Amino acid sequence: MNAVEIEQALSDLAEQPSSTFDAAEFPFAFLAAFGNKETTIKRLRAGNNNTSDVPGGVLQRGNIHVATCGHGTVGETLTALRNSAATAKAKAKYILATDGHTAEAEYLPTFETIACDYPKLPEHLGFFLALAGISTIQEIKDNPIDVRATGRLNKLYVELLRDNPGWAGDARRADMNHFMARLIFCFFAEDTDIFNGEGLFTRTISQFTDASSANTHEVMGEIFRAMNTQPAERAAGNFRPWADQFPYVNGGLFSGNTEVPRFSRIARTYLLHAGSLQWRQINPDIFGSMIQAVADEGERGALGMHYTSVPNILKVLNPLFLDDLRAQCDAAGDNKAKLGNLRKRMARIRVFDPACGSGNFLVIAYKQMRAIEAAINQRRGEPDRRSDIPLTNFRGIELRSFPAEIARLALIIAEYQCDVQYRGQKEALAEFLPLDAQNWIVCGNALRLDWLGICPPTGAGVKVMSDDLFETPLDQTEMDFENEGGETFICGNPPYKGSQGQTDEQKADLKSVFDAYTKNWKSLDYVAGWFFKAAQYGQSSTTATAFVSTNSICQGRQVATLWPLILASDHKITFAHTSFKWANLASHNAGVTVAVVGISRSPPTTRKIFSTADDGTLAVKEVAHINAYLVPGADVSVEAQAQPLADVNSMSFGNMANDGGHLILDLQEANEAIDRHGVPAHFIRPFLGSEEFIRGKERRCIWVADAERADAFRNTWLNQRFEGVRRQRAASNRETTQTLAHQPYRFGEVRQSGGETAIIVPSVSSESREYLPVGFEPAGTIVSNLAFGLYDAPLWNLALIASRLHLVWIATVCGKLKTDFRYSNTLGWNTFPVPLLTEQMKADLTECAQNILLAREAHFPATIADLYDPEAMPNSLRAAHARNDEVLERIYIGRRFKNDTERLEKLFDLYTKMTAEQKAKPKARAKGGKP
Repeated sequence: MNAVEIEQALSDLAEQPSSTFDAAEFPFAFLAAFGNKETTIKRLRAGNNNTSDVPGGVLQRGNIHVATCGHGTVGETLTALRNSAATAKAKAKYILATDGHTAEAEYLPTFETIACDYPKLPEHLGFFLALAGISTIQEIKDNPIDVRATGRLNKLYVELLRDNPGWAGDARRADMNHFMARLIFCFFAEDTDIFNGEGLFTRTISQFTDASSANTHEVMGEIFRAMNTQPAERAAGNFRPWADQFPYVNGGLFSGNTEVPRFSRIARTYLLHAGSLQWRQINPDIFGSMIQAVADEGERGALGMHYTSVPNILKVLNPLFLDDLRAQCDAAGDNKAKLGNLRKRMARIRVFDPACGSGNFLVIAYKQMRAIEAAINQRRGEPDRRSDIPLTNFRGIELRSFPAEIARLALIIAEYQCDVQYRGQKEALAEFLPLDAQNWIVCGNALRLDWLGICPPTGAGVKVMSDDLFETPLDQTEMDFENEGGETFICGNPPYKGSQGQTDEQKADLKSVFDAYTKNWKSLDYVAGWFFKAAQYGQSSTTATAFVSTNSICQGRQVATLWPLILASDHKITFAHTSFKWANLASHNAGVTVAVVGISRSPPTTRKIFSTADDGTLAVKEVAHINAYLVPGADVSVEAQAQPLADVNSMSFGNMANDGGHLILDLQEANEAIDRHGVPAHFIRPFLGSEEFIRGKERRCIWVADAERADAFRNTWLNQRFEGVRRQRAASNRETTQTLAHQPYRFGEVRQSGGETAIIVPSVSSESREYLPVGFEPAGTIVSNLAFGLYDAPLWNLALIASRLHLVWIATVCGKLKTDFRYSNTLGWNTFPVPLLTEQMKADLTECAQNILLAREAHFPATIADLYDPEAMPNSLRAAHARNDEVLERIYIGRRFKNDTERLEKLFDLYTKMTAEQKAKPKARAKGGKP
């Protein structure tokens, strides 16, 4: 369940009158509201899993201990839950007590508590979100009305479409979305004194429409008509007195077609429920992000999931330009001239989000700039001064029409709220209506539009004054600015879409952007198009850009394709937030791994890399240069090497059968071959690929050396298997495979003799693990082509691969397959920079590798997947890895690294030196790899 669905379920539960409160049923209904399955609740009802030791209590292990109680005993019951031995033993996170009149709860990890009347339990939705596996975002926790409003509008929207199916089609979808934008404005306006009288809109609908809802659309249409009529024309409009109370709004919000969809009785009820909320508390940045899914049937199930928290947005905006504005403000002190100049500068700044969605980046940028401006005005003794920051300086492009409308509306609401906060309610109201009709959010495909026309850098664009604030013709690509010469800051969170997940249309978008510059664009993530368009824009403007992006554009082969094009436009990376989780309000959501990258043609002398330290704190490193891998150091592109740069053993692919399945056996087939068909046991070998090694799956293979083929052919069962291989290969249309038909007893590609030990490295493994899975297999084990192998290699090679250092190198230079690590011997292992190791260092690393293997063995039969689950990794194994990291990192710098950024900085520095040495000595010794 998502946050909106949980809020609705909780509201349904809390709306039951206290007279019908079912004490026995409440704990189970509460758990169901947070998405617990019926089977889970059934077991708790039966008492099988309920170990509560409190009367009326239900205890869900690792989650919550909840109890109902007699009237007036809630506090005592909460104390009993807190002191309960069962609460501690079950490691419950929450305790909750209620008597149907009041409720009290505590979040035990932080000792945070709530107490409220029972019907107000939904107002504390954010407090309980962790029960559904949803990471609590502070803004939602503090102000859950955004979730409640989204849920109620969604129910209204769905009901209206059911009653008005014609409004759901392409022909009328824009009308429906426009109608919803009007409703949102009315709900907000009636709670903020923009309309005369508290609750004017909702109250008018309630009083002047029939309970049967037959005339709801007529009354609402008349209200909309009034808000589109200027005061001087009101008399001629012949309005009913209840409609004439509404002010003239303008801005195109109520112009044009004022038709209203028909309302059923249920839809009218939903409308009144939505209007009953306190809309003055709405956060336009949060609400806009949540509501954008209402009008998109494909996203409606994700309601409330796409909200981006303010701290994450500020990871983009602060280093892009807000930190500089604050620093300038602080430096100006009380100097009125300097403060005035800064205010003039801010009035000419344009913030441009070419993938703006519902406008949350623009709203946050606007609110932050208004806060700085307010500080300036206060110091200059002008606290009531009207803002010099034009709302139309906050430009955006959005592909879908409804989010584009919501973005404009969110900015309008933000402007009003800022005026109230910094100038007072009276001044804000005096200047709010009528709305300006300028249009500053364009609906269209950002990768196809000319950004210079939409956000012109010199003010030379054609001035377009729209009659309708909420109607953007797609050919409207040029708008005027009155602030020629100002700075433009491009920001946002463009769509990610890896190369394999793109639609044909998205592929065509990337082709339109890149085809004239590179033929390798097909491997790029979709977000790469925004970076390159920004770089092109920056060649004609004083511009700096920062986007949130999947970190894959700064990893692997995409680096060599995208970043030379950006660097060729004289752009440099000005700051970066290295990989971190970009979480949302989805249940059990781990969040996509992203990076924030800033670029500009005028980079500061000192640039900043923000990263997460090993202890979880934010680390900031000031550096002279940042390369495309988001590492301090010179621009470099790591290229595949045929042989290792370092003095380590060679790594090769495993063995490819190319056998039509005739040489590969499951465990039962292998046992039957030996026991029933007399196959000599030495012809049946353990067979390991990535899946077998990580998941502990048992497979075998037939392995026959050339010298043994005569013996193998004497066995009838083996002979039949070989014949199957021969037929399959002979039928191939590839000449090389047809040739292999003459040797049906052996694999198509053989990388090992079968008599050596093997260090096995899976070719693909989960990014959730803290270390790469690597193993040591005894002689006789055959490695499949779905893994890599080092054969007869000393054990200290395993210590290198098992290290945190190697993991971060692989993640950076090899890239990912979807979200998994994709290993490469030529790009990952052969390029891995390792300093010259003494024999003692090798001995120390060998001991570390042995300790890792022994720690695993102690937990037999646990699989690698079990052992390296981040939530369940045994302490002994974690300690063995920590010791390995310490020994290895001391070899590199004499101490432990502070974080991955520091690790990569050292590795790239060493890589640069080693490749330079390699080029300087092109005829250096061949890599035998034997230390």
